[in-house]
Amino acid sequence: MTTSPVISPAVTPEQEAALLASVPSGLLIGGQWRNASDGGTFDVSDPATGEVLATLASATSEDALAALDAAEKAQASWERTAPRERAEILRRAFDLVTARAEDFALLMTLEMGKPLAEARGEVTYGAEFLRWFSEETVRDYGRYLTTPEGKNKILVQKKPVGPCLLITPWNFPLAMATRKVAPAVAAGCTMVLKPAKLTPLTAQVFAQTMLDAGLPAGVLNVVSSSSASGISGPLLADPRLRKLSFTGSTPVGKGLMADAAQNVLRTSMELGGNAPFIVFEDADLDQAVEGAMAAKMRNMGEACTAANRFLVQESVAAEFTQKFAAAMAELATGRGTEPDSQVGPLIDAGARDDVHALVSAAVDAGATALTGGSPEAGAGYFYPPTVLGDVPNDAEILRQEIFGPVAPVTTFSTEEDAIRLANASEYGLASYIYSRDFNRLIRVAEQIEFGMVGFNAGVISNAAAPFGGVKHSGLGREGGSEGIAEYTTTQYIGIADPYAP
Repeated sequence: MTTSPVISPAVTPEQEAALLASVPSGLLIGGQWRNASDGGTFDVSDPATGEVLATLASATSEDALAALDAAEKAQASWERTAPRERAEILRRAFDLVTARAEDFALLMTLEMGKPLAEARGEVTYGAEFLRWFSEETVRDYGRYLTTPEGKNKILVQKKPVGPCLLITPWNFPLAMATRKVAPAVAAGCTMVLKPAKLTPLTAQVFAQTMLDAGLPAGVLNVVSSSSASGISGPLLADPRLRKLSFTGSTPVGKGLMADAAQNVLRTSMELGGNAPFIVFEDADLDQAVEGAMAAKMRNMGEACTAANRFLVQESVAAEFTQKFAAAMAELATGRGTEPDSQVGPLIDAGARDDVHALVSAAVDAGATALTGGSPEAGAGYFYPPTVLGDVPNDAEILRQEIFGPVAPVTTFSTEEDAIRLANASEYGLASYIYSRDFNRLIRVAEQIEFGMVGFNAGVISNAAAPFGGVKHSGLGREGGSEGIAEYTTTQYIGIADPYAP
């Protein structure tokens, strides 16, 4: 895939067609693109129009095992590859993704629906994992020391865990792939990547980009498929697989963890979220509204870190809600390639219907739709930005991950109430606090049960930071210095001290 010129705001059908024609349609196994073993295919559709964008080979269980064969064959030589060489591959991949940014952005807009401006932001974010882990590759430290009693030496080294299965979701087609592939490459692991069937096109192009960057054959294998279980089932049962990294829903994650337990696999699970957005009475409300827009509307709310419950102190609830609803009402929906689009479609009809069911139930329970509240008519799966006021604290919408552009607002009276309401969830991924009091941040952050906290910041994801949650939101961390550790094992070697008495 060649470097593309900057695409103008008005994308033409010819540009879309040329880009789609460049996407590899096969399975990447052992460095070669090939058809599925049974010749099967599946379609990928545009959520803004419902029209088919491309047809890809649909991997079978046999193909999945062939991909693991290739990964196992490449593992020994790949883990012996010098860290600097692995780092340079990642750095070249960063440069290539950056050079091809407009292609990647348009491809994500077409298959996932997000506006082009937001897709460009994902390219920047996703590419940064390649650069970050290129730098971490040569800094995966061990240690050497003397035992406390002085009789032995302790040598601790990090080793790659081995062949990995990486399962990525549909909502961030590039960033979720780079966030898993980059640390696996850095650690010296080979991989089988299974992208979501709704948005596999970006992963196909990313895999080719990794080959273009010099990644050896068999290190990264891609098995797009219409059947997730047909891929994960046989791989998790195979003792050659040593690691599972999954991003997706909590129910699916629990099932995969149960399967992974049979072979005692290393697992990294980035699961669902139900993020509280807490606004205290001393907050800068204009800043809080700006942060609320960012925390809620990134990716049309289809993000596990999206603010899901807006907990606002009673004395400022009316003002905050009014300003928030006014800002949400100004956002324009439309196909992501349209120059004025700020809110794209939801991923499919089921997602749109699920969001509307939650809104309807909240209104029936006493909430008020201050803006939005009903699906948009016409083609595509559009749902307007919606703010719900006067939401009862026991409403179902506060207990479930919405995954859409809907913001339910409820109130609290004291700091203790805010903490109790924030923790009243099985999830513990992201959270947001708005206040001018830094001491309050420390008090609240120490008491709320979340892996990540944003303080007067509506977007906190960064390649240099450890991303992950607690409780039913998952296990492990992605990004930061912690990210590479998920793909390594620790080996201890006890050495007799030749100088010991």
